[in-house]
Amino acid sequence: MNKIIKYVITDILRNRIVLAYMLCLLVLSFSVLSLEDNITKGLLSLLNIILIIVPLISIIFSAIYIYNSAEFIELLLSQPLKRKTIWLSLFIGLAASLSIAFLIGTALPILIYAFSATGIIMIIVGLLLTIIFIAIAMLATLFARDKAKGIGVSILLWLYFSLLFDGLVLFLLFQFSDYPLEKVMVGLTALNPIDLGRILILLKMDVSALMGYTGAVFKDFFGTNMGLSTSFLVMFLWIVIPVWVAVKKFDNKDL
Repeated sequence: MNKIIKYVITDILRNRIVLAYMLCLLVLSFSVLSLEDNITKGLLSLLNIILIIVPLISIIFSAIYIYNSAEFIELLLSQPLKRKTIWLSLFIGLAASLSIAFLIGTALPILIYAFSATGIIMIIVGLLLTIIFIAIAMLATLFARDKAKGIGVSILLWLYFSLLFDGLVLFLLFQFSDYPLEKVMVGLTALNPIDLGRILILLKMDVSALMGYTGAVFKDFFGTNMGLSTSFLVMFLWIVIPVWVAVKKFDNKDL
């Protein structure tokens, strides 16, 4: 297992796309944080990169890598290795590689220019979103044998979590505006890791007042130690559940 993980990490870190991704994050992060006099404004600008670009690259690159590694996976299956071991090794290798790219590209500038509780939360959320969307991408590839279809599904999933989900929630709020749905919103937030990460960071920046009464409800829950622990537990489940389902699916998949 360790040999497979080491090979995957080495292979990915030498990939030009990953190197370009890391360099772009590094340039953008240093530019945003160094040019802004107010660190909070710089972190808010960086927030959009973490919530949009990081999940997009993670899900698309992971899907493409799995499809391009089909022959390598078949070779591993011909060896006396458990399917579970192979799939988890690929997942750990992808997660470690893209996490390293994120840490160098974004975490390093944050630690230099904005070392604070907010900066640490932002780094943790970025790492979790990276791993979550890798898990989702790997699961999507098992349900679509065709490469083009699988990548298309991955992009649609990213669009759903980053854009469509918020639109659906706003539609529900508009349709049921006569009912008190603020507490329901807390539950709905758990269905989208990007929204969950956004709220955790914004509350840590203490800008929840801009969110009105709903922001006060979020702060009452997510602002407590229990709420913070529950939020990270939910994000952790967003990793565990897709990986568990993917392992079960891969065990029974006819390649």
